[in-house]
Amino acid sequence: MTLTAPGSLQADSAAGGPVPPSPARGLVCRNCGATFGLVAEHACAECFGPLEVDYDPERMRAVTREQIEAGPQSIWRYAALLPVGQDPADRVSLDPGMTPLVRADRLAAELGLTGGLWVKDDSANPTHSFKDRVVSLAATAAKGLGYAKIAAASTGNLANSVAAHAARVGIPSYVFIPADLEPGKVVQSAVYGQTLVAVDGSYDDVNRLTSELAETDEFEDTAFVNQNVRPYYAEGSKTMGYEIAEQLGWRIPAQVVIPMASGSLLTKVDKAWRELAAAGIVEDTGWRVFGAQSAGCDPIATAFDNGWDVVKPVKPTGIAKSLNIGNPADGPYALDAIRRTGGAVGRVGDEQIVQGIRDLARTTGVFAETAGGVTVAVLRQLVEDGRLDPSEETVVLNTGEGLKTLDPLLPVVGFTHRVEPSLRSVRSAGLIG
Repeated sequence: MTLTAPGSLQADSAAGGPVPPSPARGLVCRNCGATFGLVAEHACAECFGPLEVDYDPERMRAVTREQIEAGPQSIWRYAALLPVGQDPADRVSLDPGMTPLVRADRLAAELGLTGGLWVKDDSANPTHSFKDRVVSLAATAAKGLGYAKIAAASTGNLANSVAAHAARVGIPSYVFIPADLEPGKVVQSAVYGQTLVAVDGSYDDVNRLTSELAETDEFEDTAFVNQNVRPYYAEGSKTMGYEIAEQLGWRIPAQVVIPMASGSLLTKVDKAWRELAAAGIVEDTGWRVFGAQSAGCDPIATAFDNGWDVVKPVKPTGIAKSLNIGNPADGPYALDAIRRTGGAVGRVGDEQIVQGIRDLARTTGVFAETAGGVTVAVLRQLVEDGRLDPSEETVVLNTGEGLKTLDPLLPVVGFTHRVEPSLRSVRSAGLIG
């Protein structure tokens, strides 16, 4: 299939206007460099390495800040830097993006960060996670490739987004999740009325199952957003990097801390900044990329600590279920970005994760899911270990909403007081004199 004409998915209508040409010129293997057309493939036919979108540098350099700033308040303001979605009529989207970049002065003061600290809060997206960015790209690509349905293997947030996108445009979706997923994410996936399949196994088991299903006749007309259209899906994460740079006044922060599951988000934020610098949209001031993992699922951290180029799979445990990918597909590329930029990787346990959630909420008003708790706790660890420079401007990423992962907090937060409906009771509780 070639990405040329609309298929059977239906996009929301949108205002017309000049449609910029796509800068994408094909797919390229990240291992051997073999090139392919804009097709529905995620693995290289030559070496079985992963494919990613390859762009025409001349078209990228033709994009200006003014062109971007004139665009919609969503990821589609960067359409001229993306592989699909240049024509608004072709988009299958919840219009995510332009989420808050929150200045975290109080948290910075507690941690001893003097260079400034920001939280990129992607819980403000339509289904309350950064996955709306990647699914909007994948669903739009699926439309152009002629698919009639969408599907995914997910640790939760992706399931929410796929089901919501399908509900918006009225097409079937199939979402496969581990059976022990957090109740909040199960409910949010189920409420859209799509097909939700619980699998007795880990995410890695679910992913293997969907890889097999994608090859069956029954799912021939289905785009598995993080598999057969993965090259387009992954490009959605770049928009978070673009936004951070734009929201900082078209400059790149010196340091960023990013949670890692597959490792894809980290690689794409780094790619976004390299693209902006190469296109002359921002000055190439250099930056350091730091990865954050849960101690219950830390294959990339382990590889980094041991100086390995290969990431050895692990069996995930722990409360940060959205990060529980034991065999991370982008692990080697995440390691490359971290090492190339002079960054590091941290890992934290469940108690530290819960404390990270509470610290962020208490000091910024941002309520993060467990992945955000991992990121904040690793930030603290990196500062204490001297691996992150407290005098440099730093951004941390919150990728999802805390209401999705309430269970770890229920034993440790709750009422500060309980009183009867009388002044006497309130006085006895010490709330008034």
